[in-house]
Amino acid sequence: MEFDANKPIYVQIADNLCDRILTGEFKPGGRIPSVREWGATIGVNPNTVARSYELLTDRKVIFNQRGIGFFVAGDAIDLIRESERRKFLDEELPIFRNRAALLGINLKEFID
Repeated sequence: MEFDANKPIYVQIADNLCDRILTGEFKPGGRIPSVREWGATIGVNPNTVARSYELLTDRKVIFNQRGIGFFVAGDAIDLIRESERRKFLDEELPIFRNRAALLGINLKEFID
């Protein structure tokens, strides 16, 4: 995993896990790698991964079964999609719309 210096690593890890849930790599109800396993896989300190898991637990995307591990919540896909839609509509779409207007691209050209 390559990291962007402009965004906290733990947030990038959480975003990456959400992407993996959306693509089906990690399925609702399924176990995800432990903090140590994931840290070793992506080459990051386990404390950073733990912070990512805490963020996703707070968002109710994953949950911890004490002594067993972390699992993807049953409604994780819906939660992630709703959050990402909101972020896209509030943050990314206005930038895209402004850039398209500057370049003289209208909606019909975009759709075609």
